[in-house]
Amino acid sequence: MIKISPNIQLDEADMEITFIRSPGPGGQNVNKVATAVVLRFNVMQASSIPEDLRMRLLISQRKKLTTKGEIIIKASRFRTQNRNKQDALNRLSALIEQVAIPPKKRKKTKPTFASKERRLTNKKKQANIKSLRHTPV
Repeated sequence: MIKISPNIQLDEADMEITFIRSPGPGGQNVNKVATAVVLRFNVMQASSIPEDLRMRLLISQRKKLTTKGEIIIKASRFRTQNRNKQDALNRLSALIEQVAIPPKKRKKTKPTFASKERRLTNKKKQANIKSLRHTPV
């Protein structure tokens, strides 16, 4: 279990971690050792996240989701598997932490009297400027 917050824990069974060859420079190991990590987290089938969090994840991360409802995170910043795996898990937990905070409800407000006055005076000023552009008939 990966603890994200006191009431949110991710089960490692909901994740699929595979190792691939890392792109970029890497010396002699570059063509032999698979150090990059591909982490797949299926949001649709994850039993460890609450339903409201699942819905917020599906809505906010819809561009990052596959058609099966998976979030794919590739980590190849480091030269070892363990550090790349930890980096991918940290990025997933940061993503879920960000979505876990429910959005605040918008409170309707009325414009103040002074703001209405400013708007009207600006409109009158603009109308006056435009009326000066016309040639008298």
